[in-house]
Amino acid sequence: MALHLSWAFVFGILGNVVSFLVSLAPLPTFYQIYKKKTSEGFQSIPYVVSLFSAMLWIYYALLKKDAMLLITINTFCCFIQTFYIVTYFYYAPKKEKVVTVKLMLLFNVFGFGVIFFSTFFQQNPLTRLQILGYICMAFSLSVFAAPLGIVRKVIKTKSVEYMPLTLSVFLTLGAVMWFFYGLLLKDMNIAVPNVLGFIFGILQMILYVIYKNYPQKVVEDPTLQLPEHIVVDVVKLDTMVCSEVNAVVPKPNDTNNNGGSVEAQNIKENTKVPDASNEV
Repeated sequence: MALHLSWAFVFGILGNVVSFLVSLAPLPTFYQIYKKKTSEGFQSIPYVVSLFSAMLWIYYALLKKDAMLLITINTFCCFIQTFYIVTYFYYAPKKEKVVTVKLMLLFNVFGFGVIFFSTFFQQNPLTRLQILGYICMAFSLSVFAAPLGIVRKVIKTKSVEYMPLTLSVFLTLGAVMWFFYGLLLKDMNIAVPNVLGFIFGILQMILYVIYKNYPQKVVEDPTLQLPEHIVVDVVKLDTMVCSEVNAVVPKPNDTNNNGGSVEAQNIKENTKVPDASNEV
């Protein structure tokens, strides 16, 4: 029994270490937001959902009473996700601030409040823990299924630009550690979701090996807005075209009669292309 608990403790510690590193993965993103002084182009929902998940698991671990290692890592996750949300909110445009507030109210206030009050006053502690465990497991399964969008994007574009190998490796390792931690504690609410996490992690690494050497393809999409430097180049190109067209327009001959001069002038005016730089 002591050996059984010691192995659970080892896997719990390893799970804490891996999850700690994964929680720090967004730091480069927020350093970029800090440098640009704007969070435009990023979304707050991953951090709001991560905070909600950490709150659920802390509540579950407190009721379970023998899952201290779940409390330690999820307490840190609450702290770091709150830091991400506050930083995002500080640099976000007004519209994104409103969206972030709505998400926080939906998940972290209303959602968590409903779960808390619907389970806390259950008469039977085992029933309460079981219901909360099912909720945590269902939510974790949905979170682990989220990378399917990235997997689809990788297969479609044949590019691993949006799927870093290091993050996939750490997510897979974390799933393995927490699976064995839950298995040794005989807690399927912890173990089962991490089976799915392990499968998706392996799938991401396989896709990375397959597509890492594929040449980058530029997908043209007319709905995409051109970057600023491309717009500038287009303006330059239009100006060059205008110069070429004007250069080949026949000039009126001074020796011709008045009718010929008027005709040449009309041709020049009809073929003249407006300056693109003035329009822009």
